Amino acid sequence: MRIRATVAAVSGALALSALAVPAAHADEAEGDTAISNVVVNGGKAVVVGATAKKSVTVTFTVKDAAGVGWAQAILYHGATIDSSDTGALANGRDGRATCTTVNATTKNCTSTFDLAPGLNLINSSAGGWKVWAIATGKDDDYVLKESAKSFTVQRASKLTVDATPEPVKKSRTITVTGKLSRANWETGKYAGYTAQPVKLQFRKKSATSYTTLKTVKTNATGALKTTTTATVDGYYRYSFAGTSTTPAVSAAGDYVDVK
Repeated sequence: MRIRATVAAVSGALALSALAVPAAHADEAEGDTAISNVVVNGGKAVVVGATAKKSVTVTFTVKDAAGVGWAQAILYHGATIDSSDTGALANGRDGRATCTTVNATTKNCTSTFDLAPGLNLINSSAGGWKVWAIATGKDDDYVLKESAKSFTVQRASKLTVDATPEPVKKSRTITVTGKLSRANWETGKYAGYTAQPVKLQFRKKSATSYTTLKTVKTNATGALKTTTTATVDGYYRYSFAGTSTTPAVSAAGDYVDVK
């Protein structure tokens, strides 16, 4: 089966972090083997900090009328696995999925991957990723899906706020500063996220929700600074809606006592 050569080529290339896989073409199938119900990280975006690796679980279902043989999944970043710039093989001796029997024709399979800053994560690889998956039947049927599932990998974000002076006289101006930063996977530190719109929000002491006062953009270092008028006791915070590469984040509210 040519498919066995394909798997070997993909696995070997990923192990070397090269991903130059001329044998890995688009979707292929022979017979009735099917892959379905692919879920990455419980359906949530994968958020990775500046240094610590993130373990990601992928689950999927495989069916074949003659019984399921084996299955494997690979994560990659890029338009196709042939042009990918980075990726990850499942943990384990040969990278194959661990599959449990549902019945004579069906197995539920699980693979766990490590995404690590500076290893298989670089800043430019934040955003859309895909799952390359293959499964076989006991009768040598098989199915290969180059994009069995799409998911998002993001650089973790942080947001601070500081409202001054505290306390303040009613109807006086307060200054609200803060900083939006995100993980830099190449330096192992957090760095300012520049030119991003961030909302300044306020919650009265007795209220349960925040109201947006204005939108401020971060400067060249990710810093935020604006002014507003203090009228009643309450909490000020900055709130960032997020992007495809960076998750949403809100600062903890900073309380201002108005005299």
